[in-house]
Amino acid sequence: MKKNILIIGGNAAGPAAAAKAKRVSPDSNVILFEAGDFISTGTCELPYVLSGEIDDYNKIIFYDEKSFEEEKKVKVYTKSFVTNINRNKKNIDVINLYSNQKYQFDYDKLILATGSKANKLPLFPSTLNNVFTFKSVSDLIKIQNHVKQKKSNRVLVIGAGYIGIEVSEALKKLGFNLILLEKEKFPMPDAEPEIQNLILNTLNENKIEFISGSQSVKYFYDEKRLKNISINGWQYEIDFAIQCIGVKPNSELALTSKIELGNYGGIKVDSKLKTNDSNIFAAGDCIEVINKITNKYEYIPLATLAHEFGHIAGENAAGGNQIIKPIVKNIAVKIFDKIYVSVGLTCSQAHKYKFLPVSVNAIVPNIIKVMPNSKNVFGKIIYDKNSLMILGASFFGGNEVIGFGDLISSFIHNKIKANELAEINYNYTPPSSPFINLLSVLGRKIKKEIK
Repeated sequence: MKKNILIIGGNAAGPAAAAKAKRVSPDSNVILFEAGDFISTGTCELPYVLSGEIDDYNKIIFYDEKSFEEEKKVKVYTKSFVTNINRNKKNIDVINLYSNQKYQFDYDKLILATGSKANKLPLFPSTLNNVFTFKSVSDLIKIQNHVKQKKSNRVLVIGAGYIGIEVSEALKKLGFNLILLEKEKFPMPDAEPEIQNLILNTLNENKIEFISGSQSVKYFYDEKRLKNISINGWQYEIDFAIQCIGVKPNSELALTSKIELGNYGGIKVDSKLKTNDSNIFAAGDCIEVINKITNKYEYIPLATLAHEFGHIAGENAAGGNQIIKPIVKNIAVKIFDKIYVSVGLTCSQAHKYKFLPVSVNAIVPNIIKVMPNSKNVFGKIIYDKNSLMILGASFFGGNEVIGFGDLISSFIHNKIKANELAEINYNYTPPSSPFINLLSVLGRKIKKEIK
């Protein structure tokens, strides 16, 4: 008898899980349900579609229902919202959002890949037609349509984290005047203080009007439009606003089905991505994962993790026995001509988890000074005073910082002590790398500190 493997959610983890389940168990009926219009979309690429660097949003829709079924042999239902999981009968209730027709599907194994959803300010009525979130291709299309239909000048971006800064850059490239509003004193509130100042300087250099302390902001709107804001007595007329205040796990379906959640509201899974129901797995931005440094569950919504864990959930739902490993957080974001990389923990996070963090930092040229286009790059390493293990790192510079982040991630993953950074044989070529690598400089400082 054929097994029914159902997957709920069609962005990153869902399609990966569905395709893998079908490859592992070709005789199974594998069906994917997505409440939205699209499946298998690029979320990280959205700001670059908004800016026009990617000229068509269709380029970040990698499959539709038809092409996914043809290539992966998986049946797909879009605009199909799963309203209930009946764990005793092992079936799900689905409503088609176009026709309002209701269906029921039986499952042998079920995978929850419901992802995350954008946080919203509760003070904004849902009726406002010029206040948007920026989480999906559908959000992007709404913003693009608004811009086409209405003459816009000043845009308000709420939140100066990763997405808020990327959206601000995209809008600046489109020629908008914009205000970037953040409730904390500096942009990128979770970053190291040195990084926050470097990011603020970059925003200022690129004529981004950054305003902090947004708790004092007053918003004025009618039933349909946000009209203006008041900050410290100054009035600003607003044409439209984009909320970029983070995401949270989309775990309501799990909660109503009595699937166990963790401290951050994400679905709790074991090392095989199984929930507290042995027939239900979960993967992607809806779950919590174990941080390799702290050995604690955290909520770390990253597309790369969603894709990787989606494959594992699909294989295990189809009868496999794959194990997930604790992860090292390794995040990068482009900020105009700079790149910020954060690996592992910050100093404040290290203190929170009862480590004894010590840090070193340095600013050095990214390539030898005599070469044209030589620019400074900042680096900071955090390590534990007792064990000498690296706890985290931050970098701010050009493309080279991506490699720095990956090398530090490998040090953490393989439990290599921080002072070993001074022992590596780094390469050198005048147009592309410095004579003395930033990581070598940091490693030497660490060696000096621990003597």
